[in-house]
Amino acid sequence: MSETLTGLKRSHYCGTLRAGNIGETITVCGWVQKQRDKGGLIFIDLRDRTGILQLTFDETTDKTVFEKAKSCRSEYVLAVVGTVRERSSKNPEIPTGDIEIAVTELRILNKAVTPAFEITDNCKTSEDIRLKNRYLDLRRPALMKNILFKHQVMQATRRYFSDNGFIEIETPLMIKSTPEGARDYIIPSRVHKGSFYALPQSPQLYKQLLMVSGFDKYFQLARCLRDEDLRADRQPEFTQIDVEMSFVDAVEDVLPVEEHFIQYLMKETMGVDIPLPLPRITYNEAMSKYGSDKPDTRYGMEITDISDIAAQTGFGVFTSAIENGGSVRGICLKDAAKVYTRKEIDKLVEYVKGIGAKGLAWIRWADEAPTCTFSKFLGEGQLDAILSRMGASKGDVVLFVADKNKVTLPVLGALRQETAKRLGIIPDTFNFLFVVELFPFFEYNDETQSWDAMHHPFTAPLDECIQYLDNSPEKVYAKAYDLVLNGIELSSGSIRITDPELQEKMFEALGFTPEQAHEKFGFLTDAFQYGAPPHGGFGMGLDRLVMLMCKAESLRDVVAFPKVKDASEPMTNAPQPVDDAQLAELGIAISGQSQRLAVSR
Repeated sequence: MSETLTGLKRSHYCGTLRAGNIGETITVCGWVQKQRDKGGLIFIDLRDRTGILQLTFDETTDKTVFEKAKSCRSEYVLAVVGTVRERSSKNPEIPTGDIEIAVTELRILNKAVTPAFEITDNCKTSEDIRLKNRYLDLRRPALMKNILFKHQVMQATRRYFSDNGFIEIETPLMIKSTPEGARDYIIPSRVHKGSFYALPQSPQLYKQLLMVSGFDKYFQLARCLRDEDLRADRQPEFTQIDVEMSFVDAVEDVLPVEEHFIQYLMKETMGVDIPLPLPRITYNEAMSKYGSDKPDTRYGMEITDISDIAAQTGFGVFTSAIENGGSVRGICLKDAAKVYTRKEIDKLVEYVKGIGAKGLAWIRWADEAPTCTFSKFLGEGQLDAILSRMGASKGDVVLFVADKNKVTLPVLGALRQETAKRLGIIPDTFNFLFVVELFPFFEYNDETQSWDAMHHPFTAPLDECIQYLDNSPEKVYAKAYDLVLNGIELSSGSIRITDPELQEKMFEALGFTPEQAHEKFGFLTDAFQYGAPPHGGFGMGLDRLVMLMCKAESLRDVVAFPKVKDASEPMTNAPQPVDDAQLAELGIAISGQSQRLAVSR
């Protein structure tokens, strides 16, 4: 039968005790990590969120207490009173390894059945089983450490922005559905049958309205939800450090706030000094050098354009790509010839075909003379010219892609990351940088044959680009900026449109009729008529930031109860069907095998 805690009050956490506490009588509570019965001597490793502490029961222990200790099993919940003493056999692997507790009182607060897996960091149990038993998985020290660290980051975030004059304001979680890029999660209304709320993809519109309201500096740790396909760095629900400020009309007004926050946060939570200003590169430079608008700059291997040399060769793959308005570009893998054998390069060929390239040309310089897949099409001196341009020498491998730039650059960008991981050349550092200037405002959607906003329709275009809104959207650039860390986008931000006429013109460029624009966003453009200050801001992914700071492999390692790739939660089996009575109350019926929703008024 379980005992109670009555009369006992925890005095210390397990992992906080040290040699300086020797001689003290303390009370600790926690879970049994392991029990070791040596006959006349019993050891219990007690675990709480701060660490592990050894409890000792020997010939001096009260017999009743000793028998209780003998009955303890893994994950039993205990309350313990005892005296801190020096261990005879110290354990340098744990912070409490110099001491132990000579137990005088033991209460078994609750027993536990054998868990589905061992609660250790080196647990080999599949992630599926651990996610199904997430409450057990969270007891593992590594995961608990990540969640506790995330708490520190959140508290430091609140301190920084509060100390710098920002006001924390909560915005609604049940809002009007407006197109912002991803699909909305929608909520049926019981009162307004046939009508739906949406869960917010971001607080974008509300924070702009707060600027109109006169709250000139706003922040929020905002919950955001997007119905989109998942990846290792993406969850359908996440937390965003959301910031907006008034009386700013240039990118340079916002970036110092963001980079000083990053500097403060890294120092406060990790003791890491981040020098300012953070490096900045233009969008075009990021794409041309790294093949990505979120480049990882911890290593070199920059993309090199050899189109002028390739155009003079007899290699049709190169020349036709150039004639069709494309380019020939490559990356040089230094000292990679031993790793990338012909067989391994063939795997890279299949890899690039899987991400949109037609193929891969290459040079492998393993012996005295380099092996080149297109050597028979080269004239005198052309191979040497290509090797020189690429900075290649003996021992290197050079990879080339020829196509339109919208294929060549991202393919080489992905190939650059893939090969760098394989070669083990990525240093363990934090490389922050801003991508700024000449962000395309629009991107062409081949499926809908229309232009979409690359960020969102409330981003201000560069003043000199407004003239192109009607007829040349590809020439319109945004007052936008992204913060990138180690090849992952952390935040996206912009200066906002505050002119009602310009905002309506932007909606028109995106294909909205005046009626559609007013139906979706009239509350915003109407507000602008009452005096909107110039404003801008950013939204930063808290979970992504913590994932990178913790050097975790997935967002699931820093989220307490994460979803899996099909957006379900294994522990509770959400989502689930609801009963007919609930549906009827909402005025909803599910029709046929297709599970389509039919709304009844």
